[in-house]
Amino acid sequence: MNVLVTGGAGYIGSHVVEQLVKAGHKPVVYDNLLKGHIDAVSEDVQFVEGDIHDFSFLKHIMGEYEIDGVMHFAASSLVGESMTDPGKYYYNNVAGTMGILDAMREVGVDYLVFSSTAAVYGEPKTVPITEDAPHVPTNVYGKTKLIIEGMLADYAKAYDLRYVSLRYFNAAGAAPLGNIGEDHNPETHLIPLVLKAALGKQDHVAIFGTDYPTKDGTCIRDYIHVCDLATAHVLALDYLIKGGTSNVYNLGSQNGYSVREIIEAAKKVTGKDFSVVEKSRRAGDPAVLIASSEKIKRNYIGNRNILISKILLLLLGGGIAPTPMALQNKVPWIYN
Repeated sequence: MNVLVTGGAGYIGSHVVEQLVKAGHKPVVYDNLLKGHIDAVSEDVQFVEGDIHDFSFLKHIMGEYEIDGVMHFAASSLVGESMTDPGKYYYNNVAGTMGILDAMREVGVDYLVFSSTAAVYGEPKTVPITEDAPHVPTNVYGKTKLIIEGMLADYAKAYDLRYVSLRYFNAAGAAPLGNIGEDHNPETHLIPLVLKAALGKQDHVAIFGTDYPTKDGTCIRDYIHVCDLATAHVLALDYLIKGGTSNVYNLGSQNGYSVREIIEAAKKVTGKDFSVVEKSRRAGDPAVLIASSEKIKRNYIGNRNILISKILLLLLGGGIAPTPMALQNKVPWIYN
């Protein structure tokens, strides 16, 4: 199957492309390289430099490469920035996705796997969070993804689009070979930041908020390994190809770890101490986000045990330097 992967030179997209190739699909990476990295795209994979706002070119590429399905990752995704520059997020995320959907409709592409987010839930009333929990996003980033999910449902009813929307919790880790990984600029994700601090590549790690209603006052998040995410995307596409109906699923591990726990785990695993600076809360950050993954296990993934999410067992520090695999044996205590 020929699959257009928007944002396929980015962190999650590049891992999904690798899994698509392994599954026998033919991905075409479509990326403007503003955030993505050409080095993350294998020489064996077709790469097209393009912007999702270039409707005519996007439609041309879908036709030229006889695209059968789309995996859509291209988006702006910084929670804090979304609160200070909302226009950027409505334009890139909402307007950009509408262009993709209209291009698909005109070319005749029916399958879409969409990169959504747990930010659509806001502050959950109960955890783990199920897909039917109230959707009250606390930041503009989450609002844009929720708007897009509404668009997908409307396009499915009106134009026979078939889609799966995958709501991520916190992706982390890197491919086991270390050939691709996490390399954002600026980096805002906790795990690569603590590893950079442990490696002496930055002088401290910041904790944004120590007064949350959690066990140690810091935010709690559900971490899922990026390779598990990638596998889930390929399974979602296969599900649609086999006649599966449009649906929305969480992707998480059903386990939550606080910011302090991740920092202390990194110190213990690496054997390095580093400075931690406590700062005020960031606007839009919920206190606790932990997924329920029962629905996705029950439906198209079935009993496959892919949502293992033992990020700190790998500690590959995407974009920093692969940590020796020997570290795998040093951190089982995190999961006890």
